[in-house]
Amino acid sequence: MIQTTGILLAVLLAAYLLGSLSGSLLLGRWRGIDIRASGSGNAGGTNALRTQGWWFALLVVLIDIGKGVLAVLLLPHWPGAAGSTLQVWLPAAAGMAAMAGHVWPLYFGFRGGKGMATLAGIAAVMMPGPGVLVLLLWLLLVLTTGYVGLASIAAGLALPLLWLGWHGRELFAQPAEHLPELLFAALAAVFVLWTHRSNISRLRQGSEHRFQRLRLLRRGQAASSRDQQ
Repeated sequence: MIQTTGILLAVLLAAYLLGSLSGSLLLGRWRGIDIRASGSGNAGGTNALRTQGWWFALLVVLIDIGKGVLAVLLLPHWPGAAGSTLQVWLPAAAGMAAMAGHVWPLYFGFRGGKGMATLAGIAAVMMPGPGVLVLLLWLLLVLTTGYVGLASIAAGLALPLLWLGWHGRELFAQPAEHLPELLFAALAAVFVLWTHRSNISRLRQGSEHRFQRLRLLRRGQAASSRDQQ
């Protein structure tokens, strides 16, 4: 019991520290800026794109996705974890700790991003089928509406539903093996809602920022408006 608890705590701590490696803040230090002082003040890929441009944002997203991948791909193989009753829960535990590290990074005053890129990396490893569908949903909403916050909220809420649609039968056949994934997806959805609460408020007020440059339909709508004039 003591060994199992020690392994769990070690994995949680390592995942949190890995999650605390914020892409935008690390690259910002190299560039001599603090992205939290610009734009929305959020240390995530969207604000990186808004304030620093495409290449900076791309590197930010790759770092944040990468740490999610590493957290659930490597840390569950902690020495002594193999064969333990806790092993099946370690990927979910590492994933949640990595997301927490991204939002509250130890190295940057506990002010980080909102966790979507890190969640994408985690989902790619833990549940690749639902993860791909969530990514496609996110892209569809971003490209049609321009609201990144709305797309992130919808994608987060869709994750547990898509997981059930993809793995529902397996859950009933092998509940002990698949329950951790479902619980992770459900907790991640709640987590995304909480980290995007300011976006929800702005959407309700009609003041949410829209990325017009990301909207595929924008040019067609503009052309249609000109034709009607």
